[in-house]
Amino acid sequence: MRIFYGVQGTGNGHITRARVMAKKLYTAGFDVTFQFTGRPEHKYFDMDVFEQFQFKEGLTFNTNKGQVSYLKTAIEAKPMVFYKDVKSLDFSEFDLILCDYEPITAWAGKKQKKQVIGVGHQYAFDHEIPRVKTDPLADVIMRNFAPVDVGIGLHWHHFGQPILPPIIETLPVPKDIKKDKIVVYLPFEDPNDVVEYLEPFKEYEFHLYAATPLKRSFEHIIHHPLSREGFHQDLKNCVGIISNAGFELASESLQMGKKILAKPLHSQMEQLSNAEALSQLGYGDTMIDLSTQAIAKWLEKDQSVQVNYPDVAQILVDWIKQGMEKIDQEFIKFVWDQVEVSTLKT
Repeated sequence: MRIFYGVQGTGNGHITRARVMAKKLYTAGFDVTFQFTGRPEHKYFDMDVFEQFQFKEGLTFNTNKGQVSYLKTAIEAKPMVFYKDVKSLDFSEFDLILCDYEPITAWAGKKQKKQVIGVGHQYAFDHEIPRVKTDPLADVIMRNFAPVDVGIGLHWHHFGQPILPPIIETLPVPKDIKKDKIVVYLPFEDPNDVVEYLEPFKEYEFHLYAATPLKRSFEHIIHHPLSREGFHQDLKNCVGIISNAGFELASESLQMGKKILAKPLHSQMEQLSNAEALSQLGYGDTMIDLSTQAIAKWLEKDQSVQVNYPDVAQILVDWIKQGMEKIDQEFIKFVWDQVEVSTLKT
């Protein structure tokens, strides 16, 4: 079976999920071509797992200092480039089209009247899950950004809806946790602003992952360039993570039992809703703005939540191999019955 798999590349979460799916799909013997859009080609990293892939410009969200601007997103879109990219795709030789919120793939499927199956967190918002309302323009853009025929939504909890748990690597929880080690990943913030809020806590060791270097150095704040392997190594033995409210990183952190402090992107419905879900579930803490007080309160917490999720990537690959029958309540229950939630002392 030949599969075309479109992946939104604006944030690293979609690519992380695609890496997990790629390994399972290749092992199952599928011939998969990946397409990534949403950022310049030179800004992708650690792409070795993908055997066949291509880049296109696509669409992305305009962000500045932790806030998304839907007006600028609409203004800065390049409709003619997007139209040409959609027109250039030919799905005639592919048996299955998968889409992780990637607009060129989604709209090319519509144009060619090919069924597109969406797999990703955004498709959970088609159901009754925790959701924070933003401006009407945001809703229009989110709804039409990457429309699919069948959406398989992913979330940390089912909320009584036909959605699945996150797609993550099911890594063992390490035993040698450093109680003073915090990983910081806030890609939509200026790292030189971030360090001002971390600087007072000299008794902790902060590992800050950011694309741009810091203007000055600190003994207790260690800057790292973006690296999937390096990030995972630091995530393994840290006690907690300060991040935006992206879905995939929080999923990995929950699987590993890390305490979470999430700062959602302003005006971004998905991240604001993720923060609300973390709070409702008791899975993490949130702060609307960067705050020394919020960080101090969170650092003092001595508990975290660990959620053991099943291998959803393998479950989906098996579902594809078995003919992709309609996902019913029995299937959903079978998957969620494998989830285990526990509280850890940090």
